[in-house]
Amino acid sequence: MLSAFVRAFRTPDLRRKLLFTIGIMVVFRAGSFLPTPGVSYPNVQVCIDETQGSDLLGLVNLFSGGALLQLSVFALGIMPYITASIIIQLLRVVIPRFEALHKEGQSGTAKLTQYTRYLTIALAILQSTTIITVARNGQLFSGCSVDVIPQDGWMTVVLMVITMTAGTGLIMWLGELITERGVGNGMSLLIFTSIAASFPGAMWSIAGGSGGVGKFIIVLAIIVLVIGLVVFVEQSQRRVPVQYAKRMVGRRMYGGSSTYIPIKINMAGVIPVIFASSLLQVPALLAQFGDQTAGWVQWISQNLASTSAPLHIGLYVLLIIFFCYFYTAITFNPDEVADNMKKYGGFIPGIRAGRPTAEYLDYVITRITAPGSIYLAVVALIPTMTFIVLDVGTNIPFGGSSILIVVGVGLETVKQIESQLQQRHYEGFLR
Repeated sequence: MLSAFVRAFRTPDLRRKLLFTIGIMVVFRAGSFLPTPGVSYPNVQVCIDETQGSDLLGLVNLFSGGALLQLSVFALGIMPYITASIIIQLLRVVIPRFEALHKEGQSGTAKLTQYTRYLTIALAILQSTTIITVARNGQLFSGCSVDVIPQDGWMTVVLMVITMTAGTGLIMWLGELITERGVGNGMSLLIFTSIAASFPGAMWSIAGGSGGVGKFIIVLAIIVLVIGLVVFVEQSQRRVPVQYAKRMVGRRMYGGSSTYIPIKINMAGVIPVIFASSLLQVPALLAQFGDQTAGWVQWISQNLASTSAPLHIGLYVLLIIFFCYFYTAITFNPDEVADNMKKYGGFIPGIRAGRPTAEYLDYVITRITAPGSIYLAVVALIPTMTFIVLDVGTNIPFGGSSILIVVGVGLETVKQIESQLQQRHYEGFLR
């Protein structure tokens, strides 16, 4: 990996792309510390020191690199875009028009991307309004002695909503700039930057505060082992062999080649973990608006809101497994793959083309998703269980979703750099 970056910086074209990407990341991080108009930055720092912040907004705060609790211009981070992208993907199953656009190619994908942008802005308005309301009510920093929004008139609130929404639009534009002119997927790299930025502070909080040097070494060793497991599994794949028959087109012979369909063990990525975490936050969110002395509110706080509760852990595992199958079924369509293979004269050895091929692929996907979903649940639980056993605090952002995203984005970026290096090597050889 290190040698790939060294060779990339020696290549002028790639060096410009890498420096451009790093520059956008610096701008993104700088915006995370720029306070929103109407927010008292000193009071926010006081509240952060006095309290832990709201657990309900922990996932959004993680994906914003800590900008949410700072109530900065980039407080919403990339989360509205992630949510909008997932919703558009799910709507392809419900709305035939979206599925038709997906099959149209580049023009249809451009329209879906435009719909995603509109939905992102709408979600940003909704989420910024919610966060500002929570901050005004004092629930963002429960027990804080000062107000983070001293003057909360309607003009100030409208200005804050517009600023945070504009910040989300700017993040979306920065991500697209990286994709077009930089290296790697822009949105993924911004998420990577947000999560990686919180790692040093989290490790320091273990070593210097709640854990000590001994627990710090144990946590570090477990994180390294989990990263190794994630790298091993994410690189693993089931290769289904495909043979293409020879066919005559005019006077030329085509086909006769052998290839394979790569099926990853974890085809759903980190989406099931995000879905499961978000769904389990709904009961806790509803409990915030109820009477805190009521029995049902206390039961939710003890059994569902607490990440160390056995019921919460059990539901978390079941939801991850369910969403792993659900999202895989949406993203991989065996019937479509079988039809494309049949159209171009491809077949799986020993399996007839058409419906039998679709049934075989569905069988393979179902079998391989079982260990993939269990792996995803284990990776999501290992950091949380470690923090519970070692008693170093569960608010440290080393959850399964963060490790999966960091490792996955890192591997994909390195692959893109190596492919571009290989392409330039061949170009130089041809010259």
